[in-house]
Amino acid sequence: MEGVSGFPAALGLAPEQVEQVVRLAGRAPSLHNRQPWRFRLTPDVIELHADPLRRMPGTDPQDRELRIGCGAALFNLRLALEHVGLRPLVTLLPRGHEPTLLAEVRRGGSLRVGTEQSELLRAITTRRTNRRPFLPTPVPKVHRNALCGSVSVEHAWLHVIERAQRAELLGMVRRAHDEQLRSEAFRAEMAAWTGLREGAPEGVQASSAGPTREAQDEWVLRDFSGGRERPRVPGKDFEDDPLTFVLCTYSQGKQADLEAGEALQRLLLTATSLGLSTSMLSQVIEVRETRAELRAMLGGTLEPQAVLRIGYGTPVPATPRRAPEELLITGAERERAPSTAVAPGSR
Repeated sequence: MEGVSGFPAALGLAPEQVEQVVRLAGRAPSLHNRQPWRFRLTPDVIELHADPLRRMPGTDPQDRELRIGCGAALFNLRLALEHVGLRPLVTLLPRGHEPTLLAEVRRGGSLRVGTEQSELLRAITTRRTNRRPFLPTPVPKVHRNALCGSVSVEHAWLHVIERAQRAELLGMVRRAHDEQLRSEAFRAEMAAWTGLREGAPEGVQASSAGPTREAQDEWVLRDFSGGRERPRVPGKDFEDDPLTFVLCTYSQGKQADLEAGEALQRLLLTATSLGLSTSMLSQVIEVRETRAELRAMLGGTLEPQAVLRIGYGTPVPATPRRAPEELLITGAERERAPSTAVAPGSR
């Protein structure tokens, strides 16, 4: 059975339900909002694929952030399926399939949606990346604990950067930033996918770039404006001592990247449901040398996957998303990309 929009039925859901599930999955965050995921729908399985045409090799040469973004989309997919009463059974990186296939989702029975899942689902459409200065209001300990707990549910770890570690982290961020700016490929990707016109279906619009950096803004180095001047409110400087977290996994590799994306999205949605704003400090993770430094600073046993700035912010506009029908792999279409297959994992 196929609906008016061309969406088929899947997992026992009507076409209009499947369309909404895919729409919500596509609201996940990704590097420069490139939305590197696609879905194949069959009666018994929803497949999540990486989209090799949306790779960013200058910034993400190992596709680590691509997989993290796809993991975030997978978490949204799980939430959306739970909302319609379906328990998702997820297999990560199944063996013997196409190299772009990252996960398979099947029907694992029925369930009742709890309050927490409902709050997280509502947060999918209200979550924003906030690149503006945060308010001076401190984040209470109860909220910090909730953020840490949200990540542990997804079998990951959230490390709070203590005041004594922030200067060391800032040094890493600056060195990583300088290293990336020496890369022509990195600069080309920034120019192509940031500071875009309003209404662009992907990339970072100029309205989402945040204000122009000034000398006192020590932590704000990456410019998402595409060279466009952005005014700032007088006296509204970025925090000189931001509340910073590092999302970590207990292992490394492609499956760990997907799991990091799921944990990251649960964290971001939890923060949104608590009225908090978030943005990323990606440089230190993207450069191999500084990522190794950060790993050592954390004790050498955890794998840092994302660095986040979290606090209370002011409203920011939504970023665009591609239409759900554009995310589908249809018919006999096949993707061609380097292999992503490693040992499978099921939940």
